[in-house]
Amino acid sequence: MASSEIEKRKANVPAVDPEEEPSVDWGWHGSFPKATAGAGIFVGLVMFAFLIGNHRGHTENAYLILIGVLLLLGVGWFIHRRRTSWRR
Repeated sequence: MASSEIEKRKANVPAVDPEEEPSVDWGWHGSFPKATAGAGIFVGLVMFAFLIGNHRGHTENAYLILIGVLLLLGVGWFIHRRRTSWRR
């Protein structure tokens, strides 16, 4: 328990049960938030790079733009949620 109200609490960190995941004794259970955000931004920008080419129709362009925008919005939401998770 926190000794004061100002202390930062852990955000959505579930306890890992060794019965469910035996590797908890020797492994690291975490994520790569910077790499996840970087990969999402990279893939989102690659979707826009796919717009350059010899397209006859514009249907595929609409899908590329939609996927790219959704990826970048998702990365933005992910970063925002990580930065403000302690305020909840």
